Amino acid sequence: MDLQNDPAFQSLDVGYLSIAFDTPAELRQVALEYGTQIPLLTDTDHRVSQNYDVLQWAVGSGEPGHTFVLVDESGKVVWIQDYGHPDNRGVMYVPVDELVGEIQSHLDL
Repeated sequence: MDLQNDPAFQSLDVGYLSIAFDTPAELRQVALEYGTQIPLLTDTDHRVSQNYDVLQWAVGSGEPGHTFVLVDESGKVVWIQDYGHPDNRGVMYVPVDELVGEIQSHLDL
C-alpha cells in the first residue's frame, strides 16, 4: 500500500491494478483481509498475463511473480520489470522511490 499512498507516485497520474489468477471471490477476501484499496483484476484464464508476457517469470505454481508493467495510452508496453524472480533480485518489496523513478523515466519517453 506504500506505492498508492505515496505523493510522488500520485503525482504521476497513472492508473494501477493488481492482476492475479484468483477468482473474484478470492480477490475480494484478500482485499478484505488486508484492507487494500488496490483495484484487483482476476485473470483465471491467464490471457492477460500471457498477453503482457509476465509468465516468463512465473513462480513455481505457474502464477505471475512480482512484475510491474507500464502501458501507455495507446496500449503499448513501455516498461516491464520483474523483481520477484531470483534472476531479478528476488524481492517482493521494491522501494517506492525506485518504482517512481522507473515509471517517471519511462513516462518521459
